[in-house]
Amino acid sequence: MNNAKKYFPFATSSIAFIVYLITLAPSVIQIDSGELAAVQVTPGIAHPTGYPLFTLLGYLFSLVPFPFSQIYKLNLLAALWCAAGVGVFTYSMIIVLDHLKLFSIIKESAKQIKKSKGKQIVRKTSQKEIIVGEKVKLFAVFTGAMILTFSRTFWFQSTSVEVYSLHILLMNLIILFLIKAFVADKSGGLKDVRHWLLFAFLLALGFSNHMTTLLILPAAAYFYFNSRGFNKDSIKTIFIMLSLFFPILILLYLYLPFQASSNPAINWGNPLDFEKIFRHISGKQYQVWLFSSTDAAKRQFVYFFNSLPKELNISLFVAAVGLFTSYFYAKKFFVFLIIAFVSTILYSINYDIVDIDSYFLLAFISLSMFAVFGVIKLVEMLHFKKLNFIVPVSVIIIFIAIEMFSNYKEVNQSGTYTFEDYTKALVGSAEPNSIIFSYQWDYFISPAYYFQFVENYRKDVTIVDKELLRRSWYYNQLNRNFPGLLTGLESEVSLFLGALKPFERDENYNPQLLETRYRNIMTGLVSTNIDKRAFYIAPEVFENEMQRGEFALPPGFALVPDLFLFKVVKSNSNYIPAKNPDFKIRFPANANHYTNFIEQKVGSMLSNRAMYELKFDKVERAKLYINKIKNDFPGYQLPQGLEGVIK
Repeated sequence: MNNAKKYFPFATSSIAFIVYLITLAPSVIQIDSGELAAVQVTPGIAHPTGYPLFTLLGYLFSLVPFPFSQIYKLNLLAALWCAAGVGVFTYSMIIVLDHLKLFSIIKESAKQIKKSKGKQIVRKTSQKEIIVGEKVKLFAVFTGAMILTFSRTFWFQSTSVEVYSLHILLMNLIILFLIKAFVADKSGGLKDVRHWLLFAFLLALGFSNHMTTLLILPAAAYFYFNSRGFNKDSIKTIFIMLSLFFPILILLYLYLPFQASSNPAINWGNPLDFEKIFRHISGKQYQVWLFSSTDAAKRQFVYFFNSLPKELNISLFVAAVGLFTSYFYAKKFFVFLIIAFVSTILYSINYDIVDIDSYFLLAFISLSMFAVFGVIKLVEMLHFKKLNFIVPVSVIIIFIAIEMFSNYKEVNQSGTYTFEDYTKALVGSAEPNSIIFSYQWDYFISPAYYFQFVENYRKDVTIVDKELLRRSWYYNQLNRNFPGLLTGLESEVSLFLGALKPFERDENYNPQLLETRYRNIMTGLVSTNIDKRAFYIAPEVFENEMQRGEFALPPGFALVPDLFLFKVVKSNSNYIPAKNPDFKIRFPANANHYTNFIEQKVGSMLSNRAMYELKFDKVERAKLYINKIKNDFPGYQLPQGLEGVIK
């Protein structure tokens, strides 16, 4: 049994990794995947808060000569981080159960007090009962580990490169050494600070990867002061821990100015001086969404509890049972988990972003730990005293299977090539040395960072992110990667940056002046480049900013629909040809908001092109685009005016 316990964390980790390998994305996926992969390989500086540890470890792993593409290699690393997190979770819960010794099925139910002639006869626990008790503990830990493994958000982090995969491992390690330190303090004798120093070390690593590491601090404080008291010695130990924590944290974050000084291709924030470093590490540009309103908090709160059944499915029942069980049998650990859970919810619901799920990861870890207690109670209730736990074990395994299969379809990314195909098709459709003006970050701009800067795909094409033009650092990155792009705009850029400086410093600024100068730059990009190269504008810019009058073309220019983008042309009635729609975009079986967006945008642009062809009586050309929509984009509804063309 001891040997089984010794290798149990490795076993659960291996099971998780095998499943994660099956659902692993082969290429980039939505949101930040492309940017983060490019930052690791090049190496560069990612969006706030910079994630130096994540970047450095990813860079080292990218050097390993596996026979895979770099993106697949880094996706594989994400699966390894998450699987390792499952193993650490398993080890943590084994320690908890070994030291609590408070469970009725392990202790009290293994003894029977019989009364005979007025005397109490205590029957000693048999060897068989001890073995069964150990088996129950291991099965409970296994169940909790699998519930965490197959929870939707946790599982999804394993499918592609993302900072949360490493965050999962680090948070589990932090919890492990919190438990070790607490147990060591409570075991009697001299209080040893070694485990607390390891905790401080891991905490520094956690903060150097993702700032939501702070969510474990309230629960950590409870464990610390409960075990060491609030006195001079405990305060002294805190200062000792901080003397280790801060040097490690500072050392890792020195990566940002050090690497920024080399002016890498991806240099988000250009954190060269203290002001820029602080702005980047604090995530200044995202703070507008933090604690923004009570309505936003209420909406995120409702979202969390509505999504819980999807996260854990029927296993949520096991966690609920464990919530109550842990209160009666392990109150201190119960309080620890409740604090971790509540602090995570209170903080995360006050962050008003769409992709909020990963901010709840610590809450899901807490629920999975509660589930371990739930399994023990359920086994006890279902005939444990008869030493027959085939029925309860079977029921709980069915629970896990239901959770796994219900989440598999949604998290499975093994067939996701949509973002690679869309990015390559869109960028590949542009003329040589052209400019694309867009803010489709989640769909092709972030993926393009990987394909352009890692795989060197169409590096001649300049992609300008409209929203990043609002940031001072972005102009340095544009000048570095696309020399000549801003030639002729020096005066406008200088005026804009001057108006932007007080805004970025939280000083008084003129919003109307800032917006006017920003719009001048957008229009100026077209006027100063149109005679030298083709200029394309993405459909979301046309449909939103241009329709609202927030962005205008220079006088004498108009837009013509191309394959994926609008091409800027001189205003005349001449026909402008476009390429045949011979591209192929592979859509996964598990469509989501992001793949649906791509389908709708491409379908819309092909429809626009077909109508343009009809305007010049080119019916056969129009049919070419209409048939492409019918065959490849069945989810897009053709406008009525085009339906009759192919009948």
